[in-house]
Amino acid sequence: MALLTLAAVAATCAVETETTLSPITAVGPTTTTASPSPAVAPKAAVTTTAPTTTATPQTPILDDRTEERMTMVDQQIVERGVEDALVIAAMREVPRHRFVPDQYAALAYGDHPLPIGYGQTISQPVIVALMSTALQLAPGDKVLEIGTGSGYQAAVLAAMGMEVYSVEIIPELAASAQTVLADLEYGVAVLTADGYHGWEEHAPYDGIVVTAAPDHVPQPLVEQLAPDAALVIPVGPIGAVQTLWRFTLDARGEVIGESLEQVAFVPLTRAGED
Repeated sequence: MALLTLAAVAATCAVETETTLSPITAVGPTTTTASPSPAVAPKAAVTTTAPTTTATPQTPILDDRTEERMTMVDQQIVERGVEDALVIAAMREVPRHRFVPDQYAALAYGDHPLPIGYGQTISQPVIVALMSTALQLAPGDKVLEIGTGSGYQAAVLAAMGMEVYSVEIIPELAASAQTVLADLEYGVAVLTADGYHGWEEHAPYDGIVVTAAPDHVPQPLVEQLAPDAALVIPVGPIGAVQTLWRFTLDARGEVIGESLEQVAFVPLTRAGED
């Protein structure tokens, strides 16, 4: 693992972008494109309600896929070294198959990402677990997710007992995710907007997680971090392997980055880009 300043990370990531990854091979979900574009004000919300939180994860939802879900957690997450009890309990609870298109529902608990439409994917389960763990949250913390996508990552955070705000640039994905989250009674607020800008109205956040890869760290997200909070984000060129980073602020207010994993996410889409 490497510790670098934000300037050093920017220098590391200053590489030319290439073609977009195929959605079926990408590890991350939602929102997309990496090249920077002029600042655009966030769009209006899709209907947002105040997030609700619970002190502890709920009892796992029992359904006809419960055994598959338990096996997924045991074999793909626990056996790979994830130890965070909140993350493990939440991923045993959240019915992942509810967050994938019907044609892929049978594959929902496999060790891979899946397409969810619009060039986006739902992340591989272990990536969701690793990113959730890296945030180092406690129940009741306020979390911002950039890239709602299917809504699965937001559901896991909500099941961990967090107050969750999520931004998605693709209106159709924002609407479908909000429907599933509401059906499952996960109180997540969803905004349709350019996630590069975060969601300043509810800042500062105790953690920010980005589920698509920009080619640099968005400054607005850094500015919306609370003291001692973490920003977990993949950074790197389109169509290539990226680095998953965990950024925090040191005592002097300087941003320090810790590299966690090599990953392959879909790119972060900006407003005005196709």
